[in-house]
Amino acid sequence: MKKTINLRAVAANTLYQVMEKGQSLSVALPPLQKPLDDKDSALVAEICFGILRTLPKQEFIIQQLMDKVLTGKNRILHYLLMVGIYQLTQTRVPPHAAIAETVNAAVSLKKMAFKGLVNGVLRQFQRQQNELTTLFEQKGNQSLHPTWLLKRIQQAYPDNWSHIIEANNQKPPMWLRVNQQHHTTDGYLQLLSAEDIEAKKSEQLDGAIQLASPIAVTRLPGFAEGWVTVQDLSAQQAGKLLAPKNHELILDVCAAPGGKTTHILEIAPQARVMAVDIDQYRLKKVAENLARLNQSADIKVGDGRYPEQFCQGLLFDRILLDAPCSATGVIRRHPDIKWLRHDNDIDELSTLQSEILQAIWPYLKPEGVLVYATCSILPEENQLQIARFLTQVQDAVVLDQMIQHVPTNQGGDGFFYTVLRKKLL
Repeated sequence: MKKTINLRAVAANTLYQVMEKGQSLSVALPPLQKPLDDKDSALVAEICFGILRTLPKQEFIIQQLMDKVLTGKNRILHYLLMVGIYQLTQTRVPPHAAIAETVNAAVSLKKMAFKGLVNGVLRQFQRQQNELTTLFEQKGNQSLHPTWLLKRIQQAYPDNWSHIIEANNQKPPMWLRVNQQHHTTDGYLQLLSAEDIEAKKSEQLDGAIQLASPIAVTRLPGFAEGWVTVQDLSAQQAGKLLAPKNHELILDVCAAPGGKTTHILEIAPQARVMAVDIDQYRLKKVAENLARLNQSADIKVGDGRYPEQFCQGLLFDRILLDAPCSATGVIRRHPDIKWLRHDNDIDELSTLQSEILQAIWPYLKPEGVLVYATCSILPEENQLQIARFLTQVQDAVVLDQMIQHVPTNQGGDGFFYTVLRKKLL
């Protein structure tokens, strides 16, 4: 059965679900990958992620090659053509195989009548590839970002916006978090070296290791036993800033998929942690991650705006609020964000963040600490959000300076952190 599935059709269908139906790539891709073997699954992922990173270029090229836009029931063929073009330019698939299999995908998609069109467009692209590439470099959207987002990044980062854009368009580095309950960072580096896995430890954060190139988690020594977790460098800072201690009562709001929850319990194994998220499906990942690391937490479905529904009158020593955000700091990991987000989403998300922050603050004990975090690089969700919050409550003080990370080619993703302490009035 696996051999009869055309992976180009799978890729086209995935892109169609993202771009036409508004599904996130992380939701659309996994179920469509399931019937594929590991090698084909990896190729589908590479094609989908690559196309979404470079979407304006794919759109530009197709526009030059076709007189009419494919619409309606035939719209999926638009994405199939992108799959063919991406293979011809960015993969090691032999050109004849890339074209033949993409043409066959039209049959798999029940578009037999369009085989000639797909074949013709891809062969025309082969002939004009250099000319079309030059034309895109002259007239195309070089930033590979939507105009509204590019403008916001330029306004927020007038001096280094181009570096952020460049980093967003790269493949992300793979970072590991070593569980210090099992191994030291140097000890785990030795385990990786023994498996011929090239890696180096972070100079900024103890416990963080960067791999020279991404690998399957099944190749990581002791992954199933909880020795190590895949987590971005910037995301790992949450645990350090929260600084949990054993026996404390800690609330992790918006906890899914659980990377930060498990980090809290690695640092303070005897802390009592409540992990809350509004998405019941994603909470399953929290449970899976806790089980892999042999940890336990009180998992609850809940909306951060209404903490009375899950806090049950409890006051917490520490609260981690990883607030819902635009995710503009993790575009290189989730390139669909560029095309699924819209300009007016930022104000809506800022309002939601404010509502959660104000709702959850009363559940922090006096002298307690709250870490506000987002994976956004936009001030409206970060510095301006906290500045506004400080005018709305009388008992909050910033413990550390606000920390804004931006994505870098060899570093972490874009993340924002503020550590707030509740003072006695």
